[in-house]
Amino acid sequence: MAQSEWDISVEDLKKLRDDGIDFVLIDVREPHEVAICDLDGQAVPLGTLGGRLDEFDREAHIVVHCRSGPRSAKAVIAMRGAGFTNVWNVEGGILAWIDRIDPSLTPY
Repeated sequence: MAQSEWDISVEDLKKLRDDGIDFVLIDVREPHEVAICDLDGQAVPLGTLGGRLDEFDREAHIVVHCRSGPRSAKAVIAMRGAGFTNVWNVEGGILAWIDRIDPSLTPY
């Protein structure tokens, strides 16, 4: 089920990593969630993202994830609205990643 018009799958994210594509991974979960399991993204809780947009290049390839997708979809919509042109939501979030890519991570 689409969460935004800019969704990518966890398989797409894995391919970006496997192919060595240059992109920024942003994790919009809260710090206590990141402590449970992590994809080595830049931790920027959704509530702080609006005040931190200038930390990111509006032309950069950016992929955003959260636990299951809704928060990262909100982040992508906000970033696109702020002029980011190449930002994408990981549909299903880290739970989909655990389910379909890396079951060694701890679901919560």
